[in-house]
Order: sequence, then structure tokens, then C-alpha cells
Amino acid sequence: MRVFIIIYFAIAISILILIRVFSLSIGKNDYYADLSNKNYLKQEFTPPPRGAILDRNGEYLAINDIGFKITIKPHLQNLETINDLENIFKMTAKYFPQFTYEDLKKKYEKEDGVYNHENIVLVEHIPYEVFFKYYPIFNSNDYIEIKSSSSRFYPYGVIGAHFIGYTGKISIPDIDKDTNQKHFETIGRSGIEQYYNKQLQGTLGVKTIKVNSVYKIVGIASNTPPMIHDIQTTVDIRLQQYIHERFANQTGAVIVMDVRNGEILAAGSFPEFDNNIFVNGVSHDNWEKIINDFNHPFTNKLINGKYPPGSVIKMGVAISFLENGISPDTTVECSGSMPLGNRSFRCWKTTGHGETGFVKAIRESCDDFFYKGSLKIGVDAMYQTLVKFGMGEQTGVDQPNESKGINPNKFWKQKVHKLPWYQGETVVSSIGQGFLTVTPMQIIRYTASLATGKLVKPHFLKDENAISSKELNVSQAHLALVKQGMFEVANHSEGTAFSNLRNSLVKIGAKTGTAQVIGIPQSEKKRMQEHELAYFQRSHAWLTSFAPYENPQYAVTVLVEHGGHGASAAGEITGDIYNKLLELGYIFKK
Repeated sequence: MRVFIIIYFAIAISILILIRVFSLSIGKNDYYADLSNKNYLKQEFTPPPRGAILDRNGEYLAINDIGFKITIKPHLQNLETINDLENIFKMTAKYFPQFTYEDLKKKYEKEDGVYNHENIVLVEHIPYEVFFKYYPIFNSNDYIEIKSSSSRFYPYGVIGAHFIGYTGKISIPDIDKDTNQKHFETIGRSGIEQYYNKQLQGTLGVKTIKVNSVYKIVGIASNTPPMIHDIQTTVDIRLQQYIHERFANQTGAVIVMDVRNGEILAAGSFPEFDNNIFVNGVSHDNWEKIINDFNHPFTNKLINGKYPPGSVIKMGVAISFLENGISPDTTVECSGSMPLGNRSFRCWKTTGHGETGFVKAIRESCDDFFYKGSLKIGVDAMYQTLVKFGMGEQTGVDQPNESKGINPNKFWKQKVHKLPWYQGETVVSSIGQGFLTVTPMQIIRYTASLATGKLVKPHFLKDENAISSKELNVSQAHLALVKQGMFEVANHSEGTAFSNLRNSLVKIGAKTGTAQVIGIPQSEKKRMQEHELAYFQRSHAWLTSFAPYENPQYAVTVLVEHGGHGASAAGEITGDIYNKLLELGYIFKK
């Protein structure tokens, strides 16, 4: 009996051993093969040069400036080599005076750690044509290694700076978000550079190298070269330059957009700044100058400037009146002011507009018409209509960190301010004041939708896949009524922009807006003139438009910060932009 037990035990042990051998040799074959490959194969990643950014006609907006970087060996701060090290600092400062001895020394000391065995980058980038004549001098030094480098360069400097954006050095937080970034030196920090960063970085090259047990290279298993990805935009740099020159010495924003597909032909946020100063790290003086400027040059006002829309919102409000039961034949008697409670809400025209209907209210921007209509339908009804036009939401434009603005209603105020809504707030909302705020990008999309009946997505990428739109779901009859008012703004002798748009060679539909930045005290018996106010208390001036009126092709939105009356500040530049579109062959009169 004991013999059988011993035999069974031996068989059981043998089976267990066979199972383990099978597991190690067959079952875990892939696992150990993978470990073996990792010991045997080594991967090297090569980033491509950053892709170029081009305008719609192939002109370069962002390119790479080819040059050299100076690197030196670590651990030279000892008695034997300290003099050689200092001579390198002196030689570099001598031939390239933009780098001082003190700064070079400080940079080396900062990077020269005990555990650092990599060469230290002393100078990030010197253009090829500047460095080449000194190449033999530096290359003959045993402690120096010269490597090729590229630096981002923006040929047009300040022009289009905000939508193009700029790049910066990769940081640890960037790598924490995406470990793939460790293979690159730069990353987009704003504008197109940031939004399309992955495309512009291109596709990494991967070389798989065979190595032996002492990591000596014995062969190459595979080699996939890096691929450059350029980006073409919808912008015409000729038009962008023209607007830059035409808008000189003013602050605000200008956008030109194709109403049919959302392509942006030009977009300027003013004042602008030179993106090139950020490429290799902005100096303290330049940074202080930018952030302390009261005109906020660092803010991309196209998508982050949040302003009261003033009277340019009146077309949307008028459509809300029509959608909520107010007859298109309705008129009001404007006497110049409307009493409500213990306040008097004034029309901009102190003598009043007399009998006023929809078209006249838009043409002459009669505040009283909108005051009285808003009290009939309420703020929530206006909110619902303005949602259709994209107010209070992002436009989806391909720029990072776009603002939403505010499209207020009763629920919003209760949630945000913990207060009830008052009738007086409805009244001021109807003329684009109060809590209502918008971005220039929202206004141009809204204007395009009035022209076409579709809400398009603005975009800078020249790609059919970037085109997107949705039906506005607004009555064509209602749109026709407000468009007639916009036509008369620019083409009727009583229109608020008539005298300023007379030089336009195409028929325009437009709306002016004067958006107050401070309230006018009730004690003032008449509305103060803009020139009577200090500069930063003057109203923002809007003029938004589309043309040609009969066959809408393009929309132009102009905002002049503290510009006073919309037509006087923005009218002539708007007409000139349409004439430029005609000159460049974009607009075809029919």
C-alpha cells in the first residue's frame, strides 16, 4: 500500500513540474520574449522640425529659423578646467554680445549638477548666417559641441499675433499631461500654435537599434523617418496687413469672415505684440511692458474680450419680439425717455424718434422701441432667442480657451448673484447693456447668421472638414424685416451709419452700437457726449455688417474700445475693408 502511495506522490510531483515547465516555456513565451527584446532592442525617437503655418495663398506666417546651439561639457568648475570654462563664456560674449558673461556663467552653474552627465546648452539658438563665420573657432574647442537647432520665427511680427500664437519651451507640467512631449523641445502656448500643437509637432521618427549585452550597436531593426505637418489657414495676409495699417493707434478687434462657410479671412486684436519675443523666453522688461499696458495687448480680444454689445444686439432682440407675438406692424411713440418705477430710461435721441416701427427702430437705433417691447415679452423670452444666435456659448472657433460671455435670464441671476430679476434689468438688456456680454467672435457669427439664416462655426484651418453649420430656426420673414433695417442703417439718409459708409463700393447691411462702460447718473438731465468723458469712461464703438446686401458673402465686425459712437469710430474702416475685399477679388458684385 505504501508503495502505491509513493508512486502516486511521485506522479503528482512530476505532473506539477511538467505544468510549471509548460507555463514557463510556452505560456510565458511572449512575456519573456518581450523582456528579451527590450534588452536586445533599443528605440531612438527623432522629432521633426515644427510644421509651418501658412496663409490661404501659401505665404508663411510661422516658420523655423535654422541655426546652431552651443553646448559644453558638464563638471568643468574645477581647478584644472575653470579657466577654460571662463574663456568659453568670454569668447561667446565677445562674438555674440547679446549674451553677457554673467548670464552665461549663471546658466552654466544652474545646470551643472552632480548627477548631470549630459552636455549643458549654453546658447539655445544663433541663426545660421550669424554663427557660420565663427563655427571653426567654437568647433575646435574640445569642451564645446556645436549642434544644429531651429527657432520659431514669425515673418510678419506683430501682424496677426493673437490668432497665430507663439511657442515656448517644454516644461515638466507639459510632460506630465502628455509623456510624448518629452521628445520635443517646444510646445504651442497660444493661438493656432497651441490649438493645433500636435499636428504642428508632426510625427516622431523611430529608429529601432539592435544592441548586445554591453549596449554596443550591432545593427538596425527598423527606421521610420519623422514627418513634418504644415498647416494652411483661411487668412489672407494681404488683408490682415491692410487692417493692421488701417487700425493703427486704436484698440479693439476686427474680424472678416465668409458668411457661407465660416472661413476667417482676417482677425486682429489690438494692440498687437511681436510673437518673436517669446520664442527664446521673454525678457523681464518686455513682459512688464505688456502686462502693465492698460490696453491689454496680451488679451486675445477676438475670443476673450467680453463687452456689452450695445445696439448691435437689437436685431436679435427684434426677432425675439416677433417670435413672441409682437406684430411686425407694431409701432411705439418715442418721446426720448420712458418712465419705469422711480427711474427714467432715456433714448439716445433726447427729442425722441416719434412714431417708430421695427425697421425704423433698427435704422435709427431707437432705444425706446426696445424698452417697451422687452417689457411685453420679458428677459427669459429674449434669452431663448439669443441662444439661437449663439449668445452665452462658445462659437467653437479653433482657438484655445474661448470665452462664453453672458446671456442672462432670471435663473442665471438667481444662481450667480442670489438675487431676483428686476424689470429695469430687462429694459437695459434689450439694448445690449446690463449683464449681457459678448465677444467679437460671437458678434460676427451672429451677423453672418442674420445674413444667411445659418449659424456657421468660425474657423482658421483651411480644410473642408472644418466647415460646420446649423439651421438658425428663425422665420425667413422675421429675418427679412431686420435685414431691411440693417440695409437702411447704411443706405438711408436717416441711418446711423449712412454718412460713414457712403464710400463703400458695395451695398452693405449694417448695425452700429455704442456700448456704455459706465452708467449715466439720473441727475444728468441730458445724455453726456462721449468727448466729455475721460478716455477709459467712453463707450465702446461697434459696427457689424455683411455685404453685398443682395448676395451676402462676407461679414465684417469692428470694435473700437472707448471709441464713442459706433459709426464715427468704425464706419469708415468698415467701408474700406469691403473695398479691399473687392480689390482682392473676394467680392463679386451682382
